[in-house]
Amino acid sequence: VQLVESGGGSVRPGGSLRLSCAVSGFESDRYCVGWFRQAPGKEREWVSQISMDDGRTAYTDSVKGRFTISRDNARNTVLLQMNSLKPEDTAVYYCAQYYSGGFTSPLSYDYWGQGTLVTVSS
Repeated sequence: VQLVESGGGSVRPGGSLRLSCAVSGFESDRYCVGWFRQAPGKEREWVSQISMDDGRTAYTDSVKGRFTISRDNARNTVLLQMNSLKPEDTAVYYCAQYYSGGFTSPLSYDYWGQGTLVTVSS
């Protein structure tokens, strides 16, 4: 199982970025993928999650209305569209495959990508 993120970069406040997570190694669509982020000196924080089979989504409150998670099952890819970015969104963003337990806890995910850096600054 492998997850590879891409799409990070630098953007001004109010700008947009789209992150991609390419997933390989799964034989079915019955799994969930989550996005986390970790800012310098802070704990890893859950951002969003999507179920690959039925498309159900969930978001942390701080990104609701600004971020949208989606999936492309044909390409085994999960996207995170981030709009109206704020300086506090600056972090390394990781995608991960959900295993079991509370879906907002990093401990519930067993496979992780390497991360992609998002910097929001004027």
